[in-house]
Formats: sequence, C-alpha cells, structure tokens
Amino acid sequence: MAPPRPPSLPKMAAGSRAPPLGGGPKMAGGGESERGPEPEQVVEALELLLRPPAGPGPEDALRPETLRSNAAALEERLQRVAGWAALRGLRRAVLARAPALAVGVAGDAEPGWAAACGLLALLLCLKERLVALAALPAARGAGPGNAPPPSADTLSVGQGRAVGRALRAAVGLGLAPYLPPGVGQRPGPPAPSPLPPATRGARLHAVTTALAELAQHPALGTPLLARHLGLLLAGLCLLGHGPAPHSEGVSEAERTRCREALRHILDRVYQPLAVRELLILQGRPKQSPPSPGEETKPALARAPAWLRRLCGQLLSERLMRPSGVQAVVRGIMEGTGGGTGAEAAAVDWRKCDMVAKILASCPQQCLSLEDYYRLVCPQILDLLHIEDKLTARQFQRVATTTLLTMAKEHPQLAEKHLLQPLLAPLLRCSETAELAVEDLSAGTVLVTEAELGSCVEDVLKVYVVGNDSSSLLLGSLQSVLGVVFSLYSFAKQNVSYLRSPCQEILLWFLEKSEREASLAVLEGFAGLNSSVHVLHPQCRFRAGGEGGAAIVVEETISDEDEALYQKVSSEQCRVESLVELLSHCQKSGLAGDFFIHCLKALTCVAAEDEEDSKLAAVPGGSLLELERYHAGQRRKLLVLQLVATLCENVSDTVFTDVAQVEEFVAATLQRACVSPARGPGAAAEAQTLAMAMGLVAAMLGGAVQLQSGDFAVLKRLVPLLEELSRTYPEPLTQELAADLRIAICTHGAFSPGTVGAAADGVLGKKPGTGAQSPAGIASGAPSPGGGRAPARHGHSSPSAPREGSEEQSVSHEPGTTGTAPAPCADSPAPAGLQELLVSAYDPQPPSRAAALRHLSSLITQRDPEALQLQEKLLQVFLENVQHEDAFVYLSAIQGVALLSSEYPEQILPVLLARYRCPVQGTEDTAAAITRMKLGEVLMRVTRALGDMVFKHREPLVQAFLQGARDPDGALRASSLSNLGELCQRLGFQLGSIVQEVTSCLTAIAKTDPEAEVRRAAVHVVVLLLRGLSEKATEVLRDVLRDLYRLLKHVVVAEPDGATVLHAQLALEELDAVMRRVLFPPQALEKKIVVLP
Repeated sequence: MAPPRPPSLPKMAAGSRAPPLGGGPKMAGGGESERGPEPEQVVEALELLLRPPAGPGPEDALRPETLRSNAAALEERLQRVAGWAALRGLRRAVLARAPALAVGVAGDAEPGWAAACGLLALLLCLKERLVALAALPAARGAGPGNAPPPSADTLSVGQGRAVGRALRAAVGLGLAPYLPPGVGQRPGPPAPSPLPPATRGARLHAVTTALAELAQHPALGTPLLARHLGLLLAGLCLLGHGPAPHSEGVSEAERTRCREALRHILDRVYQPLAVRELLILQGRPKQSPPSPGEETKPALARAPAWLRRLCGQLLSERLMRPSGVQAVVRGIMEGTGGGTGAEAAAVDWRKCDMVAKILASCPQQCLSLEDYYRLVCPQILDLLHIEDKLTARQFQRVATTTLLTMAKEHPQLAEKHLLQPLLAPLLRCSETAELAVEDLSAGTVLVTEAELGSCVEDVLKVYVVGNDSSSLLLGSLQSVLGVVFSLYSFAKQNVSYLRSPCQEILLWFLEKSEREASLAVLEGFAGLNSSVHVLHPQCRFRAGGEGGAAIVVEETISDEDEALYQKVSSEQCRVESLVELLSHCQKSGLAGDFFIHCLKALTCVAAEDEEDSKLAAVPGGSLLELERYHAGQRRKLLVLQLVATLCENVSDTVFTDVAQVEEFVAATLQRACVSPARGPGAAAEAQTLAMAMGLVAAMLGGAVQLQSGDFAVLKRLVPLLEELSRTYPEPLTQELAADLRIAICTHGAFSPGTVGAAADGVLGKKPGTGAQSPAGIASGAPSPGGGRAPARHGHSSPSAPREGSEEQSVSHEPGTTGTAPAPCADSPAPAGLQELLVSAYDPQPPSRAAALRHLSSLITQRDPEALQLQEKLLQVFLENVQHEDAFVYLSAIQGVALLSSEYPEQILPVLLARYRCPVQGTEDTAAAITRMKLGEVLMRVTRALGDMVFKHREPLVQAFLQGARDPDGALRASSLSNLGELCQRLGFQLGSIVQEVTSCLTAIAKTDPEAEVRRAAVHVVVLLLRGLSEKATEVLRDVLRDLYRLLKHVVVAEPDGATVLHAQLALEELDAVMRRVLFPPQALEKKIVVLP
C-alpha cells in the first residue's frame, strides 16, 4: 500500500499567494539543483550561525550580540566568498517563497527572530539539496564482501549533530516564544512581548509552516519529530483550532492547511509518541495533585479549555485507529527506562487502573457503544499476549482491569465481545458445541496446541489473577469448567505445563463460588449431574510437542470391549483427578462437605436398592423404564466408587470442624436407620456404624475441646440415636446409641462405660489404659469407663461423677473444665513430681496454674529430678500454652522460657519448628494465637540468653521473617515486633541479615493491607535505630539510605496516623544519630603529662 499523500502545507507569506514549499525538488533557474551547494557547505553555514561566543560561559548560551555577529559573519561569507555563491542563490530562492522569513533575515528584527529565520532558511536549503541528491542515479554498488555505500542524501554523524542543534535553536528562538501560556507546557511565566497580535500570528505561522515542511524529509524530520514534536503540535493546534486572537494575520485557508498538516503528522509519527505528546499538551486535570517529587518544580500554566477538548478528540481518534489500544497504553506506560524502572511501573497499579478506565470509557466520537466494543475488545485481548517481559506485566494488568471494568459496566457487551472470544477455544470443543460436518473426520485438529495453551493462560490471567468473583465471570467460566477439568485430568496423566494453571483455575472457581454451586460443579466433574459441560464425546486431547495439548476428533472404536475399557478407565481417571483436586480444598472445608454430600447420596442409594430391584424384576417393563434403571445403576456405581476413593485418600483429614463430623455421623446413622445391616454386606455396614458412633464417643471423651455451640450441633444426632436405639437389630449398638444420646444431652456430665469403650476402640487403645481424671487419681478411684481417650487438640472433662465430689452438682463449661491427658500412672517420675504433673492437667485453672508455677520453680532451682524429665516437662508446658485462660498459659510460657534458657540447644529447635509449622488439624485462628504465644516464649529466651543469642541468630530471624508473611495480620504484627526486639539486642552482630530484614520491612510497610502490620514494620526501624544508636552508621551503612527513603515514603503516603507517627519518631532518631556522628559533643579534659 502506498503511503498517504501529505497535505499541501500552508503558504509562507501572510498576505501573498505563493506556492507551498513542498512543491518538488526543482529550484528556480531550471537545472540549478544539480549545480547547487553541497550539504557539507549548508551544515557549515549552520554551524557558523550557531557559533558560540569566544568568552567564558555555557556553550549553548547564545546572547543577542553573538547572534548579530554570527549573522553578519554569515552574510559576509555569502557575499564575498566565491565558493558560497551557489548557497547564496539557493537561499535567495527559498526566501523568495517565504517572505516572512526573508523579512526576518534582511530586516531590523530582534536578534532571536532573525537567527530563527536564518536557521530555518538554511534548513530548508539543506532539505532542497537532499531531495535533489536523492533524485540522482544511484552510485555503483560495492564489491563482494564490502559494505554498500550510503546514499547521496545521507548525513554523517557530525552533520546530524549540527542539524539537531540548529533545529533546537530554531524551535527555541522562533516557535516557543510565540506560544501563549498553557500551550506547549512551558514552565514559568511567559516572556513579555511588545509585538502586536498580527505580527505574532504571522511569525508563528511562518515558523510552524517551515518546520512542518522540514518534517516531511526523513533525515530532518526524524530528529525534529523525536525532540520537538510537542511544540510543533502546539503551534499547529493553535493556528488550526485556536481562538481567533491568537491567529491574527493568518487566513482561513492557511488555518485549514494547518489542520491538515496536524492530522498528517499525527498519522505519520510513532503512535505512542503522539499519544504521549497529546497528553502532555492536554495537561494535568484541575483537581489532580502534583506527583511526589514534583512539589518543588516550577508550576506549569494550565492548558486552556479549547486545547484540552482538542487533545481529547485527537486522543480518541488515536484510540479508534487500528492498534490504537496498544498505542494508547504504550504512550502512557512507556518511558520507564527498563530494568528496575519497568518493575516499578508494573507495581504502580494506580497508573494501570487509570489506563483501564480510559479504555473502558466510550469516547464521544463513537456513535455506537457496540461499535466501540467491537473495535476495541479484540485489541484488549491482544494485550494479554505481549512477549516483552519488561512490559508484559503492565499490559496484562491493564487488559485484565479493563475487561473487569467493562464486565461491570456493560455485562452483555463484555460477554459478547470479550469473554466469549476469550473462551472460544474451550467452547468450540464443549459437549454443547455443534461440530461441522467437515470437522467430524478422525484426526481433525479442532484446537491447536498453541491456541489451547494461550487460552488457558489468558483465563488464568483474567479470572484468577484479576480475582473478581462477579456472577458474570463465574457463570462464563462455569460454561467451560468441564473442559478445563478434562484437560486437568489429561495433564495429570502426562507431562504437561497445563496442569498447574488448570488446577489454579478450578480451585479459584470452587473457592469463589457459593458452596451449593461448588458442590454441584464437583458432582458434575464426577458425572453425577449435568451442571458442567464436559468435553465433546467425539473429541479427545492429544499431547503436543511443546509440552501442551491439542484437541482433535477421535477415531470411532469398533471393538465394544475396547470401548468399554476406555470408558471405565476414563471414569476412573476422572474420579482420581477429582480426589486429587479435593485434597487442596480441605482447609476451606469444601472437601468435607463434598464427602458428606456423597455419603448422603449413598444413603439414598441404600434406600432405593429394594425399590430398584423390584422394578427390575417386573416383567414386560418399557424401554424407558429399563433405560432409567440402567442410568440409576450407573449413578450408584459412581457414588460407590467416589466414596471409596475419598475414603482411601482424604478421609483421615477431610473434616475441619465439629459440624462436618456431625453431618458425617448423621448420614451414617440415617443410612443405618433406613437400611439396617443385612445380607452379605452386613459386617461392613456394622463396622462403618461402629466407627461413626465411636467418633462421637471420642469427641465426648475429650479428643477435641468441645464448646457450648458444639453440643448444640451434636444435639441434632439425638433423634437419630433415639430411633437407632429402638429399631436397630443389634443389642450392643442399641445400648451404645442410648448412652450416646444421654451423654450429648448432659453435655458429657454423665458418660456411661460403653461410651468410653467405644472411644478407646476408635482411638486404638486398650480399655483401662487411658489416663484417669486428676480427681480420680487423687482419690484412687478409676472412672466408670475404665479409661480416657487422649486429647488431640484440647481438654476434656471428667467422664463420670463421683459420690461426695463437688463436681457432681456443677455444670462445667467445656472450654474451662477440659483437661488434656495427664501422664500415665506408671511414669518413672517420683511421687511428688508425679502429683505436680497430674495437677498440671487439673480442670480448674487456678490449680493448673499453681502446678505449672511450681514446676517452673523446680527448674529455677535446678532440681535434678525435674531436669531429668525435661522432655516431659516441655510437653506439659507446650500443651498448657494452648489453654485459653491467661493465668494458665502465661505460667506455661514462663516455664518453657526457663527450660529453654537451661537447655537452649535441645529446646530452641523444637520451639522454632512449632513456631514455623502449627499443629496440624487446628483452626487458623487457634494456630495463630498459639504461634504468638510461642513468639513470646522465644523473646523471653532471647532476653535470658543475652549475648549468647548470636549463636541462634539465623534460625530466629528466619522464623520471624516467615511469620511476617503469615496470612493472619495479628501474627504478622507479632512477628515483626519480635524481630525488632531481636535486632535491637543483636546490635553489631546483625551482619549480613540486615539486607534481608530491610527488604522485608520495606515490602511490608509499602504493601501490607493492614495498618497494624505496617505500623509494626515501621516500629522495627525505630527499635533498630534506637538499639544501635551511634553504631547505626556502621552497622546499617549499606541500607541506611533505603531505610531513610522508606521512612520518607511512609510520612508522605501512609494513611494511618499512628504509622506516620512511628515514621516521624524514626526520622527524629535517625536525625539525632547523624547529629551525634557529625557533631560529636566537645568534652573538656584536663591532661597531666609527666615529663621524663
């Protein structure tokens, strides 16, 4: 395609009708172009005109007297030197077609305007000569192995530098002084000019027209547009679209040609550069505050309203062009300089969001919103595929934010033009898609490997990284979720990089959806319902050569046995993949809910067995009934297979709270009530029922710490236990059901022996070997159950009342009366120490705390019998640290600290391991609280060790840094507080870890969403400076500048007042340190020297 023809430029004279300057290479006088001056001579004339003054001063400072002397020297050389006659004639011809420039060169104008006219005249001469030289026949090519010679119109490096200086001087002397304030964004107030408006308009038109003509030549236009595009656009905008007073002396035809030249230049230049210059011309909005670091810069005059409107229209036109979206994004986001600058721009999410809002808003020039979406949306999706690593993050964030904004503002159009094209490769092979006849041949590739991989990565960027759980996005993703799961199952069996992104997409949907929708989708994955659209039955995945996968039409299998095998193996693989996916959902409780859901479905299967068998036995059934029967049987087999696989893989850790356990037990009890154990599977059913009831008994016996709300949940089992105690055929099961009902109703106050025996059976203990309650041990009377179940996560209450005991008439709260397992009676500890160990598990907090403090005093006294049992004492203290009573856990913390100070080599690794990894099975809140208590223990040990803490510096710092990245905000703040005190005590011994600590503090103080955590991070800096004092300049010399910048950033940008106060205190501390270092106090000393 031929390049667009440039518009005819405005005429140079204000009142004449001379032809435009771009009339062609021919000069006045016929063939004079071939006898004209060489480009070197024109460049020499430019250098003569810009010769710097001989005296001292900046090289670029051209004073008026210097300009006059240079112009006189040039005129003298043109008139007297014979070799310059050709240049004199060429300049005369150029000035004849530009009367305004001729007047400036020959008249008594001010030196600046005269110099600008002279420079522009010479530059136009150079342009004419370069055009003439380019029209000459090409020179003979170089020989083999030699570089081709440059073209005749090529400028050398030195000549290009001289031309650049001339352009800069011409723009600075001839264009910038005549632009009104706010047009061109010149800093400071405008220079006063006594010229009348007509003269100013004529001069501005002459210079702008000459520069526009120079911009048409590649050798001259490239430096001009690269460095002075903004001022040139400002001049053309003012002449073509500005108010009439600013363009006096310019005719309407000339203004029209200026508008055409403006359009031509904007269409010709690099579009991101055009966008950037238009944004600069448009200026900052009125309400926009200055950016950080710009407060001290000179204030820029605000652009006038007509210029802001014009720039907005021109920017909208840039956006509506092909590839306009990328041009706008690059124009705003480029210029970071690469490296760390690009990374910093990627982090600047405000800038990306601002660009996204611009793209999501339909400009006024577009008459139809749908037309705008049809034009822009494909370009937005293309932003996701930028390959440049430095800008990919910026473009992806802009594309994601734009898509989400459009989905919120216009969901129907966004779904049509954004989401459906995004998901098109997955929708094309879904079971709801209608395949064309030409695509049904075996081996046809429906989706290529590159297309499928790009689609999955785009879905990950938009849905998972964008993390917007709106109904539109969830609904659109659910339409292809079955295909994504099939791809995940395929990638799980093969070596493919698509496994991880598919897994993240599936987990994100399951986490963000409502629980009912997530369960329905999981059933769809298993094939139990049709809530998701799986892969088309005629399609299959095929491994790709680049580690991905392609979707092809599979061949029809004629062998029935082979087809059956393929179907069974695919279902088995699908179930295994589903279980693997559920193993990542246990923390949220989704795996437990789905397991219970499958158990309830299994109960329905048991209830329908007898009815289905009767239906199958009826002779003469219709084909529809037979088909329903086979579909029901297939569903039952899937349920059984799914439950079996779940029990085999995730059943031991599937439940996260008491409510899920109750639902599991309720499903089992209901199945036993509906279908009592009979026939060949009676033993397995009875064993399952015994396990469920034993699980309830173990909870009542102290395996978990039950709260009052937990008993309210367990009371839902009372009707089922009552029915089971009346209808179940096995007497022992009836008795256990009745006893469990009584224990639940009494909140564990009355627990018959059968409950304890069932709990021991589940927990794998022999009856009678459990730990007795503390009161029972003291009186020598065993509990009726004969034993107790060991506590896993908390404390238990006495299983049965004793005659004459005060506990018989007291209703205990589970949270305060629970006990953890006491040491066994056959422990090798002495009797007195054994009593203390037993009392450490007393249900009453005062007795327990007193025992813990007594044990701590034994450690302080270095009692040999107590120190021999350091492991058992550590276990007792750590279990009591988890107690909810402050008197108890503080006593336990003191004991652990004393024990650790005595044996740091043995105890500290255990404490650090527990601090890093909480106990499995505990709730997040409880685990965070326990880790904060352990952090207090570690700090007490640090204080006790003193200077010896240096030996354990690295594991302590690593543990606290790991805690600073915990999802729990309170734990992050606690870890930072501990880190600050540790660094304060280490002092000179910080060493190389100061870099890691500083990076962590900087990241948290700038990015953490919780104010308390940011406050703690800044407080660490305060403690660090306060602890090091004068040593801060030595210890922190590599990071002191980073800490100072962090504190200044917090003072300027932090919204939390307390955090700002901490930062100000740190700056004051740093100021005091630096003053003491730079200005040490003068001490008056008297010295007595004894001479020899």
